[in-house]
Amino acid sequence: MSTIEIPRSALIVLDCLKENGPLPPKDISKRANIPLRTVSFALRKLVGWEICKKIPNLADMRRPLYHIDRDKMRAVFMKYGRVLT
Repeated sequence: MSTIEIPRSALIVLDCLKENGPLPPKDISKRANIPLRTVSFALRKLVGWEICKKIPNLADMRRPLYHIDRDKMRAVFMKYGRVLT
């Protein structure tokens, strides 16, 4: 993970997930006050780096939830610092 550069939007999304638990993209967008398209981009990056994973939302299968890997999240925040949304 030390060789990748994480975009600021991904750090904001990661911080939002840390504070609010697993959320669907639309809820992340509202809480973090960033466009849904930006949230989708950040989530693709975070899932690709295995910092975050997509899990089924049993209440509404059309709206998947995104959950963070707490150990990898700590490593990211240690490197980049905590971003306030």
